[in-house]
Amino acid sequence: MTQELTHFIGGQHVKGTSGRFSDVFNPATGEVQAKCPLASTDEVRAAVVNAREAQPAWAATNPQKRARVMMKFVQLLHRDMDKLAEALSREHGKTIPDARGDVQRGLEVAEFCIGAPHLLKGEYTEGAGPGIDMFSLRQPVGVAAGITPFNFPAMIPMWKFCPAIACGNSFILKPSERDPSVPLMLAELMLEAGAPAGVLNVVNGDKEAVDAILDDEDIGAVGFVGSTSIAHYVYSRGTAAGKRVQCFGGAKNHMIVMPDADLDQAVDALVGAGYGAAGERCMAISVAVPVGEETADRLIEKLAPRVESLKIGPYTAGEDVDFGPLVTAEAYRRVKGLVDRGIEEGAKLVVDGRDFRLQGYENGNFIGGCLFDNVTRDMDIYRTEIFGPVLSTVRASSYEEALGLAMDHEYGNGVAIYTRDGDTARNFLSRVNVGMVGINVPIPVPLAYHTFGGWKKSVFGDLNQHGPDAFRFYTRTKTVTSRWPSGVKEGADFSIPTMD
Repeated sequence: MTQELTHFIGGQHVKGTSGRFSDVFNPATGEVQAKCPLASTDEVRAAVVNAREAQPAWAATNPQKRARVMMKFVQLLHRDMDKLAEALSREHGKTIPDARGDVQRGLEVAEFCIGAPHLLKGEYTEGAGPGIDMFSLRQPVGVAAGITPFNFPAMIPMWKFCPAIACGNSFILKPSERDPSVPLMLAELMLEAGAPAGVLNVVNGDKEAVDAILDDEDIGAVGFVGSTSIAHYVYSRGTAAGKRVQCFGGAKNHMIVMPDADLDQAVDALVGAGYGAAGERCMAISVAVPVGEETADRLIEKLAPRVESLKIGPYTAGEDVDFGPLVTAEAYRRVKGLVDRGIEEGAKLVVDGRDFRLQGYENGNFIGGCLFDNVTRDMDIYRTEIFGPVLSTVRASSYEEALGLAMDHEYGNGVAIYTRDGDTARNFLSRVNVGMVGINVPIPVPLAYHTFGGWKKSVFGDLNQHGPDAFRFYTRTKTVTSRWPSGVKEGADFSIPTMD
C-alpha cells in the first residue's frame, strides 16, 4: 500500500485536506512509493497562523536557551544519521555516503547556530553625545519561510530554518514534493530537541503553496533555492509584497586546468565534482576548461576511461556505487535530450552514457556518465545548467580566454582553477566575478561559519546563506538613542539633533 505523507503543523502530523497529491517515486525502480499532499492556500494560512502564535514566546526565550535547543538538535541528528540518510537515498536516489554528507553539511550549520548568543549581540556607544548613550538590537523578523529544492532535502532546509529559529523566529518550510520525508523527520527532531510546537512547521505543496507563502502578510522573510527562472519569480513577487527575500538560482561552474596543473589531481576532481550525485548539485563542475591543446588532449585521455568506469546503481547496492539515478523520469528525459542536442550542435561525445541499463532496474532513471569535448560557448549544453552526469570540455588557448569564459557566463555560482602557480591563482581569485572560488578545490562550498552565495544570475538579494549573513537576514536592527532627564536641556530645540 502506498504511504500517504502529511504536513507538520503545530508539532503534529496533519493530513492534507486539499484533495491534491503528488507522487513520490523510487528513482531506482520508477515505482510510486508515497503520496505527498499538496497544500491549499487555506492550509498554508493555517500553518502561518500557528507559527505567528508560537513566535512571540519563542522570541522572548533567551538566546542561550534557544542555543541549547540547537545543541540538542545536533545530538539528535548524530543519533539518527543512518535513518535520515536511508530515507533521503530512498526518495532522492543518491548514495548513502552522499546522503550522509547532505545531512552533515546541514548539521554543521546547526552547530554554528549554537553560537546565537554571540551572533545576536548588538553594539553600544557610551557618551555618544551630552548624556546620550546609543546602542543597537538585533530582533527577529517574526515568521520566516523557506522554499527548498529536491537535490539537498536535508542540508538546505537546515541552512534555512536553523539560523531563523536560533534568531527567535518561527518558520514555515515548503520542501520539494519530490523527496519530502526527510524534512518531516527534521521537524520531528526539532520538536524533540525542545523547540515549542509551532516554531517549525512543514507544509508540502506546489506553486499554490509557494504563492500563498509569498503573498501572506504575516511572513516577513523568505529564502529560496532552485532554478534561476523560479528564483527570479519568487524574488519579484516576495519583494513586491514587502518581504525580505533571498533567492539562489542556477549555476554553470567552470574548472580551469592550467598546463602546470597536476593532471591526476585534476581528473580526480572532475570525476568527483562532475558526476557525484549524478550531477544534481548546484555546485557541480559541469565545464572543464583545459588551457592549451596539449593540456586538453592529455586531460581527455586520462578522463575518458575514468568516466567509462564509473559505477552506477541504486543506493541499496552499497558504498561502492559512485552515483545513482536521476530523481525523476522527467529529469532523465531532460538530461538525455540535452545530450542529444549537444551532438546535434557539433560537440564531440567522447563518452556516451545514454544507453546505460541496469539489470533489474530497467524502469529506473539511470543514465551513464557523459563526456563532451570541443564544446563551444554558443552551444545549449554550455549555456544551460544540465543538472545531470554530463561534463563539457571547452578548450581555451590561453589563461585569459579561460578566465573570460567563466566571467562572461550569465551564472556566477562557483568556479575553480587547478594550477601550481601562486601568481596565477592570486590573479584568478582577484579578477573572477564569481561568488565562490576554489584554488585546487573543485567544489568550493564554504564551511558553516562563512557564507554561501553566488553572483550574477545565480542569486537575487544582497545577503548569502548561513554564516553571519544568515543572522543578518533573519533579524532586523533596531538602534536606540537614550538620554535620561538629568542630561536634558530646558526648552524646545527645533534644529536637527546633533551630538555637539
